Amino acid sequence: MKQLGTILFLMLVLISCGTKEKPTAENAAKKEVAKEAAEQKNSNDWEEVLAALVKIDSYDGTRILESGQGFFVGENLVATKYSLVSGATNVQITPFNENKKYFTAKFVAFDRINDLIILQFDSIKRKPVELFQGEVPNTAKSIYVAPRSGNTIQLFSGKVLNLASVRGTKLYRITNLIRKSQTGAAIFVSNKKAIGIAYSGTVNFEQQSFAIPAMYISEMLKKKEEAKSLEVLKTTTNAKIAAENSKIKGIVLETDMGNITLKLFNETPAYRDNFIRLVKEHYFDSLLIHRVITDFGIQSGAADTRYAEPKASVGWKGPGYTIPSHVVPGLYHKRGMVGSPRKPDTENQRRRSDGSQFYIVSGRKYFNNELDDLEEQNNYTFSAEQRQAYKTIGGAPHLDGTYTIFGQVTSGMDVVDKIVQVETDRRWRPVEDIRIKRVRILK
Repeated sequence: MKQLGTILFLMLVLISCGTKEKPTAENAAKKEVAKEAAEQKNSNDWEEVLAALVKIDSYDGTRILESGQGFFVGENLVATKYSLVSGATNVQITPFNENKKYFTAKFVAFDRINDLIILQFDSIKRKPVELFQGEVPNTAKSIYVAPRSGNTIQLFSGKVLNLASVRGTKLYRITNLIRKSQTGAAIFVSNKKAIGIAYSGTVNFEQQSFAIPAMYISEMLKKKEEAKSLEVLKTTTNAKIAAENSKIKGIVLETDMGNITLKLFNETPAYRDNFIRLVKEHYFDSLLIHRVITDFGIQSGAADTRYAEPKASVGWKGPGYTIPSHVVPGLYHKRGMVGSPRKPDTENQRRRSDGSQFYIVSGRKYFNNELDDLEEQNNYTFSAEQRQAYKTIGGAPHLDGTYTIFGQVTSGMDVVDKIVQVETDRRWRPVEDIRIKRVRILK
């Protein structure tokens, strides 16, 4: 009998132990609640970080344009998305840990392609956020810090999926839900270092969240210049700058295959001033010559080519704006001309040009009967001068009258001819990348 009691006791102990080991939905929920409670308990460790985070409102005069967030990356420098302040004359910030507002109309660095800007504030100083160096590993915890709720700093966690090429730009894909009001916010990892600037967008018909990598902010900080007015970022040019632009000697494209020098025409001042503005921003530096067509020419200036992966389809992204067409009588597409591509008439009835892409015509020679056919097809009449040019030096006459010409090659057509001969894929992208290393202005 005593032996039977011992056996029953041991069976009860084993059953009890087995019950404890089996996870239940209730136990899992309790663990999750405990985990969240522990995170919130430790959230006050983020007090110093909270002081470096700000709400942003941008204005054109007194008219509000956009709202979002940003964060200090220098003691008086705030990083955010450029698109939040595009067209603004002044920007207001409100730190997360106080209600006071601070204003600025100045910036020290700007990257149109990665949609980043660093603003300078003279009336406030804060300890900056530390930026993560290197590439963040996949599945790392990603943290968004929200303004305080009561006495608790709110931390919202997700994870980093990967560093991906999205429309030609390197971005971290994250699982955090980023609302429009949180655009420009800092995304952190567990060590309180910022991995990038948050925003959300639709890709492949799906709303996704991203972080623009902090490495681009680090590069901007290294290259920052003396503070400039936000006014200089506007796409319109004042009379003083236009007069200065009209006097420049030329533009030099330094490519992997040699230098090409351009003259910009004063007859198309909006295009001239726009091109020079982008050169000063270093917009064209490291972009691909992404389109090469035999008997036509070469094309570059697409924003999605700087970080493009091999074999990727590119050439779809501009600077975020277009330019009104300006077809000047007497300027035509003979060999060496520089023009501005655009979307087809079916998608672009006003024939507005891309804001940054450009092509250089190498072309081919044409016979009279070919020019006759083009006149009939395009309802366009070539002058005697045009016919002579197309028969002797060649060009791309099918574009005359419908595309804006704004410049001409003055030296380096031999380089253009070498590029036109390279092997391309079915989308006319060179199999081996050819880049514009940098573009400089000849004063």
